[in-house]
Amino acid sequence: MYKFIVILLISLSSSIVWADHGNLISKKSAHSVSVTINKLESVLKKKGITIFAHIDHQKGSKSVGKKLRPTELLIFGNPKLGTPLMQSRQTVGIDLPMKALAWEDENGQVWLTYTKPAAMAERHHITDKEKIIKKMTGALNKFTNIATAP
Repeated sequence: MYKFIVILLISLSSSIVWADHGNLISKKSAHSVSVTINKLESVLKKKGITIFAHIDHQKGSKSVGKKLRPTELLIFGNPKLGTPLMQSRQTVGIDLPMKALAWEDENGQVWLTYTKPAAMAERHHITDKEKIIKKMTGALNKFTNIATAP
């Protein structure tokens, strides 16, 4: 029975694998870079979150004759959450709006990476907005899970 549970947990976790890179969360995606970032953009728009920019770094690299694996950045935000953070410490504006990067590693695996809201708050010494940080964390987790899921 113990072996079965371990195998089950491993198989379940393989579909939702994520890596903690210090202040970043990276989640494996079941899709290409473009599909992953487009799914994220779609779910964010449905939730009323503003999309500020969608940047294709690979396309930019081609314009200067350089090669880069697929890499796309989405810049998005919700002023209802971001503004109170900036009211605490305006320097957090350097990290807002939020960003998510879909990228393909050297093995062809696609990842979706974003900054942990708690790390952002810590970096800017924001200690009075725990509810907002918790809400942002939950929302980012939910939205990125949708974008990376098969």
